[in-house]
Amino acid sequence: MANDQGTAIPDAPAGDLPAAAPLPHDGVRRRDFIHIAAVSAAGIGGLAVVYPLISQMGASADVLAESSTEIDISAIQPGQAIKAVWRKQPVFLRNLTPQEIAKADAVDITTLRDPATLAERTTAGKKNWLITMGVCTHLGCVPLGAGAGEIKGEFGGYFCPCHGSVYDTAARIRKGPAPKNLEVPLHSFTSDTIVKIG
Repeated sequence: MANDQGTAIPDAPAGDLPAAAPLPHDGVRRRDFIHIAAVSAAGIGGLAVVYPLISQMGASADVLAESSTEIDISAIQPGQAIKAVWRKQPVFLRNLTPQEIAKADAVDITTLRDPATLAERTTAGKKNWLITMGVCTHLGCVPLGAGAGEIKGEFGGYFCPCHGSVYDTAARIRKGPAPKNLEVPLHSFTSDTIVKIG
């Protein structure tokens, strides 16, 4: 090796070379950047695969449309009931008379198979409106008693013709094989004449 004047400079022994100065680090090395980019791409790819699978499990538009229904109850006279449909299941809406309310309130609930008061089964301030699913809790038959002229059973509520379950004016099981009262669906009154079920 020669200097600027052309004079030869002897090579230094290998052990005498000064150590190379470390390269400055700007925070993220190239390898780190590639790792972060690969993980991000995998995450986005995973979401692209999983999102359609999860979104297909959501309810379709026709199911969402049936998630609630509004029913006009203005034409139901005291002592009358109607049948409606919610989620492809029958629903009974009954306008109880003062006598039916008194009869339901007079029952000692400790004697019932599925104890419940009429007040627990109706909306506060709307005790005369009994809204229940029209499905017997034994094997799912549709009880009689909501339609005009139908048999209501010895307790004045509903009678299941399939296996003889009898419900009272509060739709509580009183006799027969049904284990529970007729179910009360989630409902609310949006006005004095409209009830929203669901």
